[in-house]
Amino acid sequence: MKLSALATTAGFTLPGDRDGNVTGFAIDHRKVAPGTVFGAFPGARVNGEDFIPAAIEAGAVAIVARPEAMVAGVAHFADAEPRRAFARLAQGFYQPVPETLVAVTGTNGKTSTVELTRQLWRMAGLRAASIGTLGVTTSDESVSTGLTSPDIVTFLSNMTGLAREGVTHVAFEASSHGLSQFRSEGPRVAAAAFTNLSRDHLDYHATMEDYFAAKMRLFDEVVANDGTAVVWADDAWSGKAVAHAEARGVKLFTVGERGTDLKLVSRAPTLLGHTLLVEHAGQQVKIEVPLIGAYQAANALVAAGLVLATGGDAKQTFDAMKRLQTVRGRLERAAVSSRGAPIYVDYAHTPDALEAAIAALRPHVSGRLIVVFGAGGDRDQGKRPQMGRVACRNADTVIVTDDNPRGEDPAAIRAMVLAGCVEGAMEIGDRRDAIGAAIAEAGGGDIVLVAGKGHEQGQVVGSGAHARVLPFDDVTVAREMSGAQAIPLGDH
Repeated sequence: MKLSALATTAGFTLPGDRDGNVTGFAIDHRKVAPGTVFGAFPGARVNGEDFIPAAIEAGAVAIVARPEAMVAGVAHFADAEPRRAFARLAQGFYQPVPETLVAVTGTNGKTSTVELTRQLWRMAGLRAASIGTLGVTTSDESVSTGLTSPDIVTFLSNMTGLAREGVTHVAFEASSHGLSQFRSEGPRVAAAAFTNLSRDHLDYHATMEDYFAAKMRLFDEVVANDGTAVVWADDAWSGKAVAHAEARGVKLFTVGERGTDLKLVSRAPTLLGHTLLVEHAGQQVKIEVPLIGAYQAANALVAAGLVLATGGDAKQTFDAMKRLQTVRGRLERAAVSSRGAPIYVDYAHTPDALEAAIAALRPHVSGRLIVVFGAGGDRDQGKRPQMGRVACRNADTVIVTDDNPRGEDPAAIRAMVLAGCVEGAMEIGDRRDAIGAAIAEAGGGDIVLVAGKGHEQGQVVGSGAHARVLPFDDVTVAREMSGAQAIPLGDH
């Protein structure tokens, strides 16, 4: 494909009439080959503009960078927002794409919502996929990308690959980082959903308002002009999200107890899920959803909203909700101990998510709720005491342990978490020992919740060039410790 044709499609003028054949796109100069369009972006730690000469030497046909960047000998697409310009150019190269795309943003629930949307589409007979924290998930495979919102080249190439495999419907996560860095741009997004907002990523965003504004790019710019904004109506930030959708002029579809398009009339917990009474288009429907936790019921309803907003049949969608399956690492029942205590694993790593996970399990506990969790290193430190406060206020027994300490001192992280505990909590640094101690302590009627890592397969220790990922899977460890002799709490 000619560079001039891509420029015209993206609405750019070819700089200096320097045309050429485009063979690919890259944001890593080490992946540049002859004919590559190279995106040179300033970053928090590395400035991609420093690698422009190396990219040109490797055969780059064009550079997308800020106007002040030094580019010689090849076309320079100069733009104050080079990431956005790069995405617009790349969109024309990565074709075809699936015909129906939906995106989900919010602090909690993104992974579950996109995966449940995929399941609902699949049960409707559609070739569907989801992209996010769990990777690229189709009906027969899952391939990890390692990021909630992968880089723009990976995102677009994934879309094209899925389309060529016959996938017609894709639901993807849109994180605040991804939205602020234009990682999910290009293809038409038919519907976009907002789940909720609570404290997270304040190591990246200056304030909660900045964090929310980054997420609202999904409604302000990314969703199609004739698309739909699906909003969970029962969150403290929902009214502001609705205001963004209304200001943009897109269609609005609200979900929840305060929703008008898919109203949650009542919710009652059952042994393995919830009985929901919902109202849609003037009709009330009772749905038995096999997912533990009020927030999982909310995720399922938002997923249903996305399906309905993109032309799904209501009866078929509500029937399919009865057959939804638990998402990996999201209140996943990993094992049952030899004494009959269920062990659940959840990805909750923010104060609100931890509180929601505890609340989800509380109706099912006749004895004690034992919670094992930690906080990640090199991330927002302000949420650590808040997480400790939430755990000690709402659980019966709390064990604070390590969770991806990265470049920080694990003991210092634990101390920050423990500072928020109004009641006493146990401290067991080794995560395997902590999980084992919780399981050994739990008896009949008790439930163990292991929170923070969910689906993750490793424990990140160190940072930068010294970072190591040690194999660690909470689900696997919970199963192993359920059948092993663990150390009782009193011996720590």
